[in-house]
Amino acid sequence: MRATVSTRKKTASEMIRAYKTIEDDDLKFPLIYGEGKKARVMATIGVTRGLGDHDLKVHDSNIYIKPFLSSAPEVRVYDLSKYEHGADDVLILATDGLWDVLSNEEVAEAITQFLPNCDPDDPHRYTLAAQDLVMRARGVLKDRGWRISNDRLGSGDDISVYVIPLIHGNKLS
Repeated sequence: MRATVSTRKKTASEMIRAYKTIEDDDLKFPLIYGEGKKARVMATIGVTRGLGDHDLKVHDSNIYIKPFLSSAPEVRVYDLSKYEHGADDVLILATDGLWDVLSNEEVAEAITQFLPNCDPDDPHRYTLAAQDLVMRARGVLKDRGWRISNDRLGSGDDISVYVIPLIHGNKLS
């Protein structure tokens, strides 16, 4: 395949971008290629990195990636009034820097161990729990880099964690 460059000025109608309609043949290439941190949309870009990349194309093709990305979030509703919650019932909201290295079970175990050891009246207990999760995901610096439990690599990504108490929903209703 060859590319040619034209020096002719483009008209306004030529400058308007029309996105390609995706055909079945375009989907021969795996839509998501790789796993975990290495997963890429059409082997080209991490999904969270591509929201503004209008001109990005699939590697070695003329297929634009933009039709495969969406800025519309997945939303789930959890009705707090349907359940009773205790002071240790929390929602963990975190970036992939946490989830890439710790499983749901490891995070739940860490919270289950951490919160009961805090004063229930301490207004900072949830912030401290979030900091504990960040430190678990980052790991400790050893001679072979940052390591977490079982000598696994710690997160090299940004790590943001919110520990949100669910009991307040019950107190307000």
